Amino acid sequence: MKDKYLIGVDSGSQSTKVIIFNQKGQIVTTASEGLKPMVTNKLGHVEHPDDDLWDSLKVVLRKVMKEFKGDPKDILGVGLCSIRCCRVFMKHDGTLAAPIMSWMDVRAYQKYEDKPEIGYTCSTSGYLTFRLTGSFKEMTANAYQWQFPVDMDSWDWSKDETYFNGFGIPREKLMDIQVPGTILGYVNEWASKETGLPVGLPVVSTANDKAVEALGSGLIQPNVGLLSLGTYIASMVHGHKNITTGQSFFTNLSCIPHQYLYESGGIRRGMWLVSWYKNIIGDEYALKAKLDGLIPEDALAREAFNVPPGSDGLLTIPDWLAPASQLYRKGVMIGFDERHTRGHIYRSLLEGIALTLKNSYDAMNAELGSTPEKIIVSGGGSNSDLYMQMISDIYGVKAIRNKVNGAAAMGSAICVAVATGLYDGYTEAVANMIEVKDEFTPNMENHKVYERFNTRAYKDLPKLMESTLKAVYAGLNEE
Repeated sequence: MKDKYLIGVDSGSQSTKVIIFNQKGQIVTTASEGLKPMVTNKLGHVEHPDDDLWDSLKVVLRKVMKEFKGDPKDILGVGLCSIRCCRVFMKHDGTLAAPIMSWMDVRAYQKYEDKPEIGYTCSTSGYLTFRLTGSFKEMTANAYQWQFPVDMDSWDWSKDETYFNGFGIPREKLMDIQVPGTILGYVNEWASKETGLPVGLPVVSTANDKAVEALGSGLIQPNVGLLSLGTYIASMVHGHKNITTGQSFFTNLSCIPHQYLYESGGIRRGMWLVSWYKNIIGDEYALKAKLDGLIPEDALAREAFNVPPGSDGLLTIPDWLAPASQLYRKGVMIGFDERHTRGHIYRSLLEGIALTLKNSYDAMNAELGSTPEKIIVSGGGSNSDLYMQMISDIYGVKAIRNKVNGAAAMGSAICVAVATGLYDGYTEAVANMIEVKDEFTPNMENHKVYERFNTRAYKDLPKLMESTLKAVYAGLNEE
């Protein structure tokens, strides 16, 4: 059979990535483009400058189309995945009425205040869909439940008048919404000139970025977990019900219509901590690593490899970005002595992320009554063999890494495969397009150390530090 091609877009917080896959899920060509630094003119305000999400998407699409050697007529469509929890205000003509609010912006979660210049308020998905198609269409599974009046059971705008009005958004300023795996519109002539995409190419609905990543990781069964190692780190399991009473998790719309994801508490600026630490140790270390034929992360991993589980008592609370309602919260490293090296610090950062997520993950699964047999690990952190083994040791189950690391782009492509009839449903598409690269089996001796260390010390550390951090914040900020 002649190859068919699917374009998967992953529009993230730090960069935009696009991959062209064939029908087997193999990468044909890929490109990425970093975003501009976000603008923070006021505490709690975090904005994407200019038209950066669209500008970066244009650049990356032009790159992959230039590198693509196949027949453009064999491209079936483009799946569009973008950042969740952002807030977009568009004018009636589809241009931006204000800078896009990041998911880190406190205003993104506040009740909508109407202004005459605002024609539509939407997610980044609705905004990018308009850019590509000229159609005002929104994705059900990225119209976030705390920002927009979506009915989590019907997957449509809520018909409960009281609930709907509680968001303060006039109905005419909301776009029509569509479920994942459906065609939102087609690339128009203007967008074709801007991006290099063929005119008339279907643009396919996906979901919020974490749900698309889950689909692209193969998380479609309830006995498996997912650890998503991105700027925002979260753990998830798949489900079939809209559970509204979760105490240690929340229910998210899946990238499969009328299916759900249960998501534990996460870590803001999670794997960003690695970049933070690299910047602190400086260019000299990066140069030394380069001379050794390594990237800084791999050089640090070598040093951390010989550090024992628990980092000789060096503990990290990975709380480098406080929620707007709890500004006293800070990242903490505690337990230093003369033994501790650069490798200890690096390992402690990684352990702090993994242990924090495991505690949230365990609480979620205990409440759900589930015991996942293995955990899929996606995102940039999964490139590290050291971290994959650490995660397996900490969680005490097999850690799975897929051949294609770009899970969000893969999930977008799977939606195209379903929408265009290449495969008869999501199960068939996942089976044909996702391939496991390798598995890491837990070292049970290390697991016992982590369990003991976590139960006796680490698990309670954030609570123990809370009063001190509140006092520090008050001492520095109150007059």
